[in-house]
Amino acid sequence: MSRPAFQQPVQTMPPPPMGPTASFGNQAAYLSAGPPVGGTLQSLVEDFQSLALSSAPGSLDPGVDVKALPRPLDGDEEPVKLLEAYPLNCHPRYFRLTTHAIPASQSLVSRWHLPLGAVVHPLAESPNGEEVPVINFGSAGVIRCRRCRTYINPYATFADAGRKWRCNLCTLLNDVPGEYFCALDASGRRYDTDQRPELSKGTVEFVAPTEYMVRPPMPPSYFFLIDVSVSAVRSGLLEVVAKTIKSCLDELPGFPRTQIGFLTFDSTLHFHNFKSSLSQPQMMVVADLDDVFLPLPDDLLVNLVDSRHVVESFLDSLPNMFHDNVNVESALGPALKAAFMVMSQIGGKLLVFQSTLPSLGIGRLRLRGDDVRAYGTDKEHTLRVPEDPFYKQMAAEFTKNQIAVDIFSFSEKYSDIASLGSLAKYTGGQVYHYPSFQAATHGDKLKHELSRDLTRETAWESVMRIRCGKGVRFTTYHGHFMLRSTDLLALPAVDSDKAFGMQLSLEETLMTTQTVYFQVALLYTSSSGERRIRVHTAAAPVVTDLSEMYRQADTGAIVSLLGRIAVENSLSDKLDSVRQQLQLKLVRSLKEYRNLYVVQHRIGGRLIFPESLRFLPLYILAICKSLALRGGYADVSLDERCAAGFSMMILPVKRLLNFVYPSLYRLDEVLTMEPNKIDTSLKRLPLTMQCLHTGGLYLLDDGFNFIVWLGRMLPPELVSNILGISLANFPDLSKIQLRECDNEFSRNFMKILKNLREKDPSCQQLCRVVRQGEQPREGFLMLSNLVEDQMAATSSYVDWIQQIHRQTQG
Repeated sequence: MSRPAFQQPVQTMPPPPMGPTASFGNQAAYLSAGPPVGGTLQSLVEDFQSLALSSAPGSLDPGVDVKALPRPLDGDEEPVKLLEAYPLNCHPRYFRLTTHAIPASQSLVSRWHLPLGAVVHPLAESPNGEEVPVINFGSAGVIRCRRCRTYINPYATFADAGRKWRCNLCTLLNDVPGEYFCALDASGRRYDTDQRPELSKGTVEFVAPTEYMVRPPMPPSYFFLIDVSVSAVRSGLLEVVAKTIKSCLDELPGFPRTQIGFLTFDSTLHFHNFKSSLSQPQMMVVADLDDVFLPLPDDLLVNLVDSRHVVESFLDSLPNMFHDNVNVESALGPALKAAFMVMSQIGGKLLVFQSTLPSLGIGRLRLRGDDVRAYGTDKEHTLRVPEDPFYKQMAAEFTKNQIAVDIFSFSEKYSDIASLGSLAKYTGGQVYHYPSFQAATHGDKLKHELSRDLTRETAWESVMRIRCGKGVRFTTYHGHFMLRSTDLLALPAVDSDKAFGMQLSLEETLMTTQTVYFQVALLYTSSSGERRIRVHTAAAPVVTDLSEMYRQADTGAIVSLLGRIAVENSLSDKLDSVRQQLQLKLVRSLKEYRNLYVVQHRIGGRLIFPESLRFLPLYILAICKSLALRGGYADVSLDERCAAGFSMMILPVKRLLNFVYPSLYRLDEVLTMEPNKIDTSLKRLPLTMQCLHTGGLYLLDDGFNFIVWLGRMLPPELVSNILGISLANFPDLSKIQLRECDNEFSRNFMKILKNLREKDPSCQQLCRVVRQGEQPREGFLMLSNLVEDQMAATSSYVDWIQQIHRQTQG
């Protein structure tokens, strides 16, 4: 079948014929509109979209106009239009509902079929660089509802000439403290509303008084647990880690209170004394792994300002200290116990650098990643969950003592990310995975990500709770945290790179209110030692009409929540079942939507879908083909699959969408342009082989990797200009280091990479170069990311749409 060149469909449909003269001859126009809702022609046109899927009788052509398939080539669409209807809401960047229309009854919920819930990104970078206003109530104390503990917000109303305020969540009338009193104008609004951010803005930060502290605010503290076995030394890992930490010392948050400490380990534990009176650190070795003890009561975690010279001296000598180490063992479990003993009084961040499978003492793990026979059986999911309860138990202890754990894993072979990752999962931490780490290849990525981890603004010893108005409540939470009670998320450390998903349910059969209010409150200690409460407030209408729920649906939030739920389900079920569940949700949702309109219109041979969810079928196909959920045993290594799953649990909406449906650009045509025009000329392409021309140079960006694809017929001089080498003399492209060369093509090429990286500094994409036809590398680096194409036992986008269509009609 010959396919025309791709272009983004423009789907503006004429309004349907009105009145009794309507003839069904003009079906294309007629079927693309919905039934009268609100009565205007405009709303008819916008109501639903459809795709023709009717093939001519006897023809092999599937009858799908490939060009008309919807594609999210502009990435995430933040639902900022909501702010026009609800200007007092916090920005959707902080809080996004899966549909901004709350169902009024259980029967509506049961017909929705998609997750009902929200994605919360409490410390997202504020839009347009606006600072979040900080409010100190002083002697009045933080103003909250005395019954449901909601914080004062723009949706609270005032009564009794300003002496009382009504809580918008539970409707209780509260007294206004004398110091906070202000008279009301004729409309019942306080005269000072516009001067008070807490009454006029959806996002504010309150300074918390002493009753919000269990103990004095902790200083930011960083403790490094570094594997120094032979593989860490040979890969160059120690050198990159030592240099990066040293380069970040001036930027660690919390000066002059910051605390720092190090513990190195192989088959023994090496403690380092950083007492400020020493000129060199002292190393003390503990060989007893069964009964770990601290050889020194103090000076293992020290104040950075006081002991800076000793710490720098340690970091300078660290790579050489273990230069001749031939030890292959790893006593990670005992090292974690020791780190806990050092940190438990203060709390802080524990950064674990692990380059071999833990082999000694408590928490030792075995090679289990290659059990092919488990796939497709009821035992398959056990490979993706921790084998030893030790790691989850340690995580519980860490959380209780306000310690967040970040795992940096570098192993060449299987390192059981499933087990190690649970340390990050339950402490609000993060998993960084660098398979087969080599400093020459991965050094820049590690340097960037470790620097970001150490220097980004962090909220310490925090807890988060989300309150909702009458009739609804959040029931399940998805992300990296420990659930302390039914709705309190414990987060020893949280930052702007972490988001959380949660599901909502109705508590009543029938909602009696017209609006539901939500309030996210994050209580934390800032790096400067101030206790703060960041509060985001939002309102959403209650609706009795299913079509309104569809109209207000937010694909980004839905995909974000579905992705998290699917990853969690893969820990207790087969991958195949998880993918089928996703497909079933999509089919049921589109079928329900179809039933809304099929009575009024004779719709045959068309897949109909709401405008708001036009990208949902493709995104769900992309989740099914993502690293975390695709295929079976041979498709993805077990560690990579688990690492991708841990990433999907914390990614904010925009990054998650780009991870499952990466950005693809053609570069050879823009490299000759003036540098200032390149950025605007880069256009995303559909993820299909049809878009790759043999004479082209392409870049695929999923937020974690850059894949540079060289077409077979690409002019050799362009290749050598960009790579700085001739391909003929360089058979192994996996070893290429991309550096700027002294020519216009190379400068422009590196500028494109730099600009794309700057758009999202939370991660540094690792650059991999692959040539057309170079198997197996092309297969697993590039082709597996072309989610619109058919891959081993998976549908192409066209087949998928037809399959969904058949099932929605069934």
